[in-house]
Amino acid sequence: MGEARIGLAVGEEGLPFAFGRGYLVRRSLEEDVEALLDFVRREGLAKLIVGLPLRTDLKESAQAKRVLPLVEALRARGVEVELWDERYTTKAAMARLRHAPRRVREDKGKLDEMSAVVLLEGYLARGV
Repeated sequence: MGEARIGLAVGEEGLPFAFGRGYLVRRSLEEDVEALLDFVRREGLAKLIVGLPLRTDLKESAQAKRVLPLVEALRARGVEVELWDERYTTKAAMARLRHAPRRVREDKGKLDEMSAVVLLEGYLARGV
């Protein structure tokens, strides 16, 4: 979950693939919560998997401290939220987009969407 945008993806437990659903432009905590609640309703989701930005030493980064209030606000509204380590998802997303047309590679929203796909596929592959 970035400062400017939130990448969106959906998947189904027991299946290995996630599918991009675009991205949301961050506005305010309240507007972000409402937009994510709308996404949850529209997609019929049972829970959200939210990327937790950790440092390489596994400690919370400064960005993680900005993500947690959104997570708590979503939980307060009844959404099941699970945090998942998002280290290296942007790098993996960039690798996946390497051969995409230039207009796609340069669209930061597409990178956020692909990062969400990578994150969710990592979660789905956890073997539970």
